[in-house]
Amino acid sequence: MNRKLERIAVLVSVGRHPVSGVARYSRNDAAALETGLALAKEHGATLDVLHAGDPTNPALEDYLALGAPRVEVLMCRTDGDAAATLAVRVQGYDLVLTGTCAEGAYDSGMLPYQIADALGLPLLGSAVDAAVAGGKVTVRQFLPKGVRRRAQASLPAVVAVHPLAAVTPHYAYARLRAGSIDTQHVAPREHADAAQWTVAAAQRKPVRLAAAEKRSGHARMLSATTTESRGGSVVIEGTSVEKAQVILGYLREHQLIDY
Repeated sequence: MNRKLERIAVLVSVGRHPVSGVARYSRNDAAALETGLALAKEHGATLDVLHAGDPTNPALEDYLALGAPRVEVLMCRTDGDAAATLAVRVQGYDLVLTGTCAEGAYDSGMLPYQIADALGLPLLGSAVDAAVAGGKVTVRQFLPKGVRRRAQASLPAVVAVHPLAAVTPHYAYARLRAGSIDTQHVAPREHADAAQWTVAAAQRKPVRLAAAEKRSGHARMLSATTTESRGGSVVIEGTSVEKAQVILGYLREHQLIDY
């Protein structure tokens, strides 16, 4: 029997501006919300927007302006297990939509996988669009170098929406004033290692060292569409000091370090 799409849950997080660090709505979660709103309108389904964290965070009001009728906040400590808290709440939903990753600079992007694992549901990741028909959800997945592919799973399912999803969220201040933020208390199962976790704000993003391109424009265009070997050397034999000298010599040759 084909399962009808009746209940949709959209999981949202608090984003962070890349320059100022000010809390704001997550652009990726906003894409998931817009996708959920379109599906809810098409199928006449109910949509709930859920967040695990601090209900007093002003950034949550932005989701009201983006179209959420209300945001349900599940009380969760900063060092708490948000995935376990959300997994308890979203049981029984036909479709769970999330962003691919939060905007805290070093977020792991594991929350969709943890929720799907806790509920025993299939997960479709990196979705740029989603459609539901015949008791199944079909998504078009984002792959490197412009490649796309179709993937399908039976309902209920979890879908992680890619930041480049084919939707355009619309901000309206009137909807912000009309919506509401409600607080709920959920008692999740405590993680065995929760006492050892530490949470801190990211100070600086890692800088990737890359050698300067010395090829022609035509060669660079070809490398963007084909897979090719760019040379280099594989050092297997020798001591750790000798291997380190090879790496150091490469960095000096391409002027990636100045000592």
